[in-house]
Amino acid sequence: MTASAASTGEGHHRQSCHAARVDPLAGLRAPGDPPWDVYLTGTVFLDIVFTGLDSAPVRGTESWARGMGSSPGGVANMATALARLGLRTSLAAAFGDDHYGEYCWDALEQGEGIDLTASRMVPGWHSSVTVSMAYEGERTMVSHGHEPPPTEPAPASPPHARAAVASLTPGKPAPWIAQAASRGTRVFADVGWDDTGTWDLAGLADLEHCEAFLPNAEEAMRYTGADCPRAAAHALTEHVPLAVVTLGAEGAYAVDRRTGETAEVPAIAVEALDPTGAGDVFVAGFVTGTLAGWPLADRLAFAGLTAALSVQEFGGSLSAPGWSEIAAWWRKVQSVEAQDPQALRRYAFLEGLLPRRETPPWPLRRAVPTIGFRRSA
Repeated sequence: MTASAASTGEGHHRQSCHAARVDPLAGLRAPGDPPWDVYLTGTVFLDIVFTGLDSAPVRGTESWARGMGSSPGGVANMATALARLGLRTSLAAAFGDDHYGEYCWDALEQGEGIDLTASRMVPGWHSSVTVSMAYEGERTMVSHGHEPPPTEPAPASPPHARAAVASLTPGKPAPWIAQAASRGTRVFADVGWDDTGTWDLAGLADLEHCEAFLPNAEEAMRYTGADCPRAAAHALTEHVPLAVVTLGAEGAYAVDRRTGETAEVPAIAVEALDPTGAGDVFVAGFVTGTLAGWPLADRLAFAGLTAALSVQEFGGSLSAPGWSEIAAWWRKVQSVEAQDPQALRRYAFLEGLLPRRETPPWPLRRAVPTIGFRRSA
């Protein structure tokens, strides 16, 4: 199954975050449930994305981009992806008290409906900024930031949530993870590149508190010493109940130690414009399906679909799809002549989830927010 889209990177119009909203947990909600579906914490960046570059910038010259957008980035990519899939999302982060910080706060709280009760504005702290230049399906980034505030952005006691998403750092345990897990929160973890080169699972102390671990193929093989990503996934289940290994263009593979179930779903072929945030969107899709109680293969397929939709747009949080995009894609691929029936059956589970009202043509046009300015008192 293929799904491709053209994009100019400028002048797009995103629908309201409330359009065609779906609550994937509607049938599971009951009195006494945690107030939040997902909790996460981390650093928010202001992402500025230049698009429409014909090539990489050349030293000593000036390059003009045909498009530009800005949006909250960093941990905001994951928070936005979760919220757009209908999960009640709570974010704990420190925001600078500058124009950038105010813009990111408003975009997340007002634009995406993310709860920022656990977040705070830090006087005198400059917001972190990343400038990304997208060209030829790749990106080059330059970031700037100051030392983080002296206290962690995570509150002393994380809010009660069904799930939490954590990014593990080798050799640096995060106390909130164990605390959240002890209260019944299901922790889903990913990990970044190990700059120390040790690749020692013992350094990921918080892994013992996690329900699922979602590394990419290279990370999984380096941590386990396995010679293929599927063997690495099985090896990881000695440390965590559920291992999900992303395989890039090949899709994803998962093993659930508790049930003995394995699943592998191929990737959707797309015209990738910008991979920024695709990993975050994949995790958000998998968390959504897990909390909704879907079969393992459906969760992998949904996560891969949301990631595939995201790479066809520029930016991190800008490109995270919502249910309107998913519904429009599903209607579109069903109308393609000679579509592979087996591929259609793989995504047939979407039929009972998607908005029933008419959806706009796919691909959808999106808004490209610009930097906000401090409002006068």
